[in-house]
Amino acid sequence: MAQENLSARKAVHFSSGHSINLSAIRKDFPVLSQMINGHPLVYLDNAASTQKPMSVIQKMQTFYEHDYANVHRGAYELSSRATDEYEEARRKIVDFINAAGSKNIIFTKNGSEAINLVAYSWGRHFLNEGDEIVLTEMEHHSNLIPWQLLAEEKGLTLRPVPIREDGTLDMEVLKKVIFSKTKLVAVTHVSNVLGTINPVAEIARLAHSVGAKILVDGAQSVPHFSVDVQALDCDFFTFSGHKMLGPTGIGVLYGKEEILEEMPPFLSGGDMISEVWIDHATWNELPYKFEAGTPPFVEAIGLGAAIDYLQTIGMDWVWEHEQELTQYALAQIKTVPDLEIFGPTENRAGVISFKIADIHPHDVATFLDQEGVEIRTGHHCAQPLMRRLCIPGTARASFYLYNTFEEVDRLVAALNKTREFFK
Repeated sequence: MAQENLSARKAVHFSSGHSINLSAIRKDFPVLSQMINGHPLVYLDNAASTQKPMSVIQKMQTFYEHDYANVHRGAYELSSRATDEYEEARRKIVDFINAAGSKNIIFTKNGSEAINLVAYSWGRHFLNEGDEIVLTEMEHHSNLIPWQLLAEEKGLTLRPVPIREDGTLDMEVLKKVIFSKTKLVAVTHVSNVLGTINPVAEIARLAHSVGAKILVDGAQSVPHFSVDVQALDCDFFTFSGHKMLGPTGIGVLYGKEEILEEMPPFLSGGDMISEVWIDHATWNELPYKFEAGTPPFVEAIGLGAAIDYLQTIGMDWVWEHEQELTQYALAQIKTVPDLEIFGPTENRAGVISFKIADIHPHDVATFLDQEGVEIRTGHHCAQPLMRRLCIPGTARASFYLYNTFEEVDRLVAALNKTREFFK
């Protein structure tokens, strides 16, 4: 069945008339052509980090070879070129997530730093003892620890929202815990463990109804489907470049302009200032107020190239392809004896966490690696969720635009071998 599906997907046609060739896409990713332990590589750890197409690799190499100079500071040709490319990358992000403008987009070194920026700048400045922050049981540690530290420092209360048995967020509880003392709701758009897609537009409406702000962790959504931050009406939105074909060392914070204007700087140093005296300073305009020192501009340019690649393919195609893969994988993985899958059965992203009875997840991953199949195991930086599920960790397969139905078959075959080996 998988081979038939794979053949059918070799050339996929858009409503616009152009087609996507999956075999051609895979050729854009040189890492995928290698052998692992004598088997063709099957890379299924995309929720942790994605592979890079040649266009991104070549863009960064060409920039280093021909255009490299520091941005914003030089009155000479190379610096001008570098600055133009850096700011063009910012404009690409504006279009990609439908931000209002470049002032809304702040470059950080990763998604975690983006969340910390909000916690340290907005949180420290605007939150006071007795205020409450609403979180969920499915948050990645990056959207939990900053608020724990801030709560301890400022005397805040954290209100966790549980998940239901099907892995979806308990919206009835959420509605009850959001009230006048709530000042922030911090929620993941897509769970990196369960694949759950949270209704963030509705959550934003609930937060705003009591005057609270909402921060959305979009690390697992922006790479996989179209995101419109204005339609979601989120106050802050964060994501990482390396999970969406871009390089490491680059992340993005989106914020509403009026909120960012009121926030004090996060880090201090060059370029985030307007004027400096010995005893005081004034701050640069947005977004540079939050980009102290030399920014990761080559990485930002690489992220811009990744966005070009994704837009050429089309985010609708990326989402549809992943949905077909995920539904096929869910059906096939369920045939493995003694295997339990976590998360909702419908309306979920391309992340499948599972366990096989009496086999430690690390042993599963080690055995699969011998078959050339690479997955992630552990608590996935979501230990509160693991405690809710009463397990120490899971094995996790996660899909992206270059994965195939044949690779799903390889995964399932390897899982069956694993079960037989440890029986």
